[in-house]
Amino acid sequence: MKYRDILHFARELRKNQTPAEEFFWKMVRNRQFMGKKFSRQYIIEHSEIQGDKSFFIADFHCHEKRLIVEIDGRIHEQQVEYDRIREEVLKDMGFVIVRFRNEEVLEGWDMVARRLWEALG
Repeated sequence: MKYRDILHFARELRKNQTPAEEFFWKMVRNRQFMGKKFSRQYIIEHSEIQGDKSFFIADFHCHEKRLIVEIDGRIHEQQVEYDRIREEVLKDMGFVIVRFRNEEVLEGWDMVARRLWEALG
């Protein structure tokens, strides 16, 4: 996939966030959480084979700490193996990944904030 295509897709994802993603973004945007800058729908190039680049899109990313936050909805129940492989690749690239379920973000922000604090600390 070409970068401009993945960029367009990431922009579409930003426009169509889930309620959990919207809430998380509201809580971390503009350095509101621990003074850390987060980006949403962050594009990460992970490989290039014969001129074809491959990308992942992280739900949220804190560049300073190389932290990726994934907020998982129902679709992730159907792609467990893909998520596992993707997470391995990202960890090999030096990223730390924290996952939350939609319900955790929407109904248990205190727990989410505590785990996020630990990951960033």
